[in-house]
Amino acid sequence: MSHKFKLGQRVRQSRGGFGSVKDDASGLLCEIVRLMPEDRTGEPGYRIKSSAGERAATESELSLAG
Repeated sequence: MSHKFKLGQRVRQSRGGFGSVKDDASGLLCEIVRLMPEDRTGEPGYRIKSSAGERAATESELSLAG
């Protein structure tokens, strides 16, 4: 499986990851800063950066920001 998002793209994190603060329904605006390898299920991973800091996210947690 290849990565859906590219470096520098703006995305919204639709659900909180492990240890993150719960966000409002619109999602937290973030930027892709690094492409990560696929996890055990084959889902691509990303490092994302927002005003809240930098963290890891899976592709299913992200959507393209409009």
